[in-house]
Amino acid sequence: MSKPVTHAFFVGRATAEAIVDRLEDTLTDFLSAVGKFDAERREDFRNFTEAVMSKTVRVETTAAATYGTGYSSADLQELIDNLRAEVAHLKSELQQYREQNGISQ
Repeated sequence: MSKPVTHAFFVGRATAEAIVDRLEDTLTDFLSAVGKFDAERREDFRNFTEAVMSKTVRVETTAAATYGTGYSSADLQELIDNLRAEVAHLKSELQQYREQNGISQ
């Protein structure tokens, strides 16, 4: 074997090893970034969930203080029925408005 061929072999081998090292580093960095992103999203979701639950407790407490907890099942059903009637009435008025003004849905 001649010396230039041996030299070319070792240069190629060193180049391949350097490329593999770079790919390993790049893959490691990428996987680290993905893991960090996932952890941040999970933390954001946890914080969001806690904020929603905290607000729910505040609203429930305020509603209980404002309206009391003395509603019977019949009172709640009447309230629901009244709200449904209001929604139906508003839908009807909205439909009439759309028809009068030529607005399609």
